[in-house]
Amino acid sequence: MKRAVLTRYRVLAYITGVLLVLLTLGMIAKYLLDMDVSGAVRIIAIAHGWLFVLYLVFAFDMGSKAKWPFGKLAWVLVAGTIPTAAFFVERNAVKELEPLIIDEPSGATA
Repeated sequence: MKRAVLTRYRVLAYITGVLLVLLTLGMIAKYLLDMDVSGAVRIIAIAHGWLFVLYLVFAFDMGSKAKWPFGKLAWVLVAGTIPTAAFFVERNAVKELEPLIIDEPSGATA
C-alpha cells in the first residue's frame, strides 16, 4: 500500500473527528445550555457532512487495499460518526498498516 493512501485517511480522520467534537459541543451549547449558536452549528454540520463523505471514500479505499474483513472496515467507517472514536480507530489503523507501506523511490522523475 502506498503511503498516500494512509495519509489521506489520516488527514480526513482527524478533520472529521475534530468537526464531530465541535458539532457535539455546539449541540450541547444549543440545546442544553440554551445558547444561540445556530449559525456556527449549521456551518460545522455542513462541513462535517461533506468531509465525512470524503472520509468514507478514503477509509473504504484504505480498507480495501489492506484487505480488511467487512466487520473491521465497517467499524472504521462508523468511527466517523462517534465523537472521538475516529482518533482511536485512526491510531490503531496506523499501527497495523505502517509496516505494509511501500515507499516510492525518491529519485523518480516524470
